[in-house]
Amino acid sequence: MANARDVILIGAGHNGLITAFYLARAGLRPLVLERREQVGGAAITQEFYPGFRGSLLAHSAGPLRPEIMRDMQLESWGLKWIVPAVTVTALSPDGNHLVLYRDLERAAAEIGKQSPPDQAKYREFAGALERVARVVRQALALTPPEVGHPTASDLVALMGLGRSLRSIGRSSTYQLLRWAPMAVADLVTEFFQDELLRATLAARGIFGTFSGPWSAGTGLLLLLRAAGDASPSGENFFALGGMGALTEAMAKAANRAGAEIRTGAEVQEIRVQKGAAEGVVLASGEEIRARAVISSADPKRTFFKMMDPGLLSPSFARRVENYRMHGVLAKVNLALSGLPTFTGIERQKEALAGRIHVGPHLDYLERAFDDAKYGDFSRQPYLEVTFPSLSDPSLAPSGQEVMSVYMQYAPYQLKRGTWESERTALGDTVVNTLARYAPDLPSKILERQVITPLDLEASYALTGGHIFHGELALDQVFTMRPIMDCARYRTPIENLYLCGSGTHPGIGLTGGSGANAAREILKQLKK
Repeated sequence: MANARDVILIGAGHNGLITAFYLARAGLRPLVLERREQVGGAAITQEFYPGFRGSLLAHSAGPLRPEIMRDMQLESWGLKWIVPAVTVTALSPDGNHLVLYRDLERAAAEIGKQSPPDQAKYREFAGALERVARVVRQALALTPPEVGHPTASDLVALMGLGRSLRSIGRSSTYQLLRWAPMAVADLVTEFFQDELLRATLAARGIFGTFSGPWSAGTGLLLLLRAAGDASPSGENFFALGGMGALTEAMAKAANRAGAEIRTGAEVQEIRVQKGAAEGVVLASGEEIRARAVISSADPKRTFFKMMDPGLLSPSFARRVENYRMHGVLAKVNLALSGLPTFTGIERQKEALAGRIHVGPHLDYLERAFDDAKYGDFSRQPYLEVTFPSLSDPSLAPSGQEVMSVYMQYAPYQLKRGTWESERTALGDTVVNTLARYAPDLPSKILERQVITPLDLEASYALTGGHIFHGELALDQVFTMRPIMDCARYRTPIENLYLCGSGTHPGIGLTGGSGANAAREILKQLKK
């Protein structure tokens, strides 16, 4: 091959950039190859209508792990966080909306106005969630152990996890072991009486997954998200300039550490000889040799699109094939002539500055999932909405707004029709659903961008349209993410590694997969 590098990383999403940074800081010279003309993967900011810019896909952070922020010194590269006082506003058809603040006491007071018994229960739930989240947080930072043959370092890490369990007490340990396999609907129902509050808190357990609130194991996803932000109402971390500002800062940090980043460089093939990866071939025909190849693409794209699956053992290939990646999210971005009026909301701008939840009760969320189970997109969908331009006016012309909407459920595979034929109907469904709460919204729409699950695959290389590179479920986490024998970021192909969200912990924009992978890959390269 004409060129030779220490390490090649495929994909300049946030996990790829984080892995590149840590490898470069350790003295290697990684080359990051990104197929698009822009770094960021699913965390990008783009103009979608003249004068209107937005986070086209992910519109909030996970949040990012504090140690990654510290190590990469992202704020010195221009990153500025926006953390509104309101975490989430849950909309109700009768206009009696629920506004939850990041401040625990303020949130409890708002809950007490609608459901006095739930006020004290909210404090109790917050305390219990924080204690359990401490242990989960530690587990997410570990390299999953070898199940059959744990190493000495694996045993030490597991012993540390055991000490953490003891530190939170028997009651909290019982809660952790019991809550993880539960349906998130059952979990929140044990604490709360108000239906709107139940649905709002339960939504953390189903966002981005092919499951409903009554699906077993959705309690686990609530706990995984609480590990990053233990506030019961969830995360609301936004980046000034959109989420692209986060990945642009990461790219600068990785470049300063010694990584080279090339955009418009699509990897066509991972070159494998005698069971070992030795480099890549680009779509342009250029060949680059490397000691190691690291893919931040999802597992199916890595093993089935970028290399010959015949190089894998039949049993391994079959398990990868059965790895579930049923995307259920669509994205709608709206350019608005002004802020719509939501019936019943006072102090409107503050209430709309965080996330906005549309899904008034648990059965509403479950019925929305019912449509997806049978191959149709939901006609009364669960929505997560933000107005990023309220906190960051640079994203829209003066007096106008950007509206970012995640729509669930929109299955990747439709039973009838195609996503091209259903694109307009999906956009209409989102707008009509929101118009029940903000009747003047349709009249304020200047432009509507609809991103279907098929677009997520075709334009953003997310196989199956799955934003997490695979279902987050009991059988696809920790030592089984993406599959058994491939959970330690190594693959059966020597010198080929994974670092994307299809690896542990894989829960969105936290950076956990990239940081964990870098640590394990450095150990292997030193050997």
